[in-house]
Amino acid sequence: MIVNGVQIGAGHRPYVVAEMSGNHNGSLDTALKLVDAVAEAGAHAIKLQTYTADTMTVDVPDERFRVSKGHDLWSGEYLYQLFQRAHTPWEWHEPIFERAREHGLTAFSSPFDATAVELLEKLDAPLYKIASSEITDLPLIRLVAGTGKPVIISTGMASVAEIGAAVDAARGAGCTELIVLSCTASYPAPPQETNLRRIPVLAETFGVPVGLSDHTLGIGVPLASVAFGACLIEKHVTLDRGDGGVDSAFSLEPQEVAALVIESERAWQALGTTRIGPTEAERESLRFRRSLYVVADVRAGDAVTEANVRSIRPTGGLAPDAIGTVLGRTFRHDAAKGTPLTWELI
Repeated sequence: MIVNGVQIGAGHRPYVVAEMSGNHNGSLDTALKLVDAVAEAGAHAIKLQTYTADTMTVDVPDERFRVSKGHDLWSGEYLYQLFQRAHTPWEWHEPIFERAREHGLTAFSSPFDATAVELLEKLDAPLYKIASSEITDLPLIRLVAGTGKPVIISTGMASVAEIGAAVDAARGAGCTELIVLSCTASYPAPPQETNLRRIPVLAETFGVPVGLSDHTLGIGVPLASVAFGACLIEKHVTLDRGDGGVDSAFSLEPQEVAALVIESERAWQALGTTRIGPTEAERESLRFRRSLYVVADVRAGDAVTEANVRSIRPTGGLAPDAIGTVLGRTFRHDAAKGTPLTWELI
């Protein structure tokens, strides 16, 4: 997959997506500052969520429309009010996309209905993401895939059958560039429920590049995901975790995004190959292995003792394990301190 000239997939450094979500706290100025901060941090893309409270749910004071009171975040809040608080006004999308383009930063979004897709197409969104809760909305997936743009599908909560149906729907509607994201749809997500080992399983099962949409705290989990083949990492971002934003509690601050960008690339570079043996960078270090040296001036006829022959750095002399064979022998020639011990010398 290539997005705005950047290749995403196996063999390429991880593509880092910063999710703004509702962390603009209802302020366009804050939203634009988030774009600036994400660009400065070096992320590849910033992602929005395109919906209104009315396109997501209905305003009904019924317990079915209420977040469980035991939930770490948003406890007891009705869905309609939560989405009212968290949504990104549609008139903000154009200035956000424009600010991102000024930075050379890719901006895209998760649409939640047909009207959102229509808006994002007018803004020439370069790709789309299907959120975890929408993976069973196959008509939405087909609509997004029908745009001809690359599609990312997040798989939080989904069974293998549900993921397969979503992948088939996307491909059947013409999607040729598809990435699936391993995801644990809890906020924040416990690291022990992230199950990074499923990343290569998803890749093999569905024949697609696989990334990670991560809701754990910090950057440890996404960095570990690189070792399992994650080609894309998505993390929520906030200007300040203490500002009370709707998703701030499990979001990264800009300096942490910068660390994720740098360290995920290092982790990817470190994967290397399966070859065992000295690397090119180790060639010089080979010289500094130990070997047997004369460590005190000696004359011909002197005995080889622990006082005049020792295993030291660098190489050049006999192997350290030869010490038991040479002790008690005599020197054939004079030798100065610092002379490599050879069989010709004793």
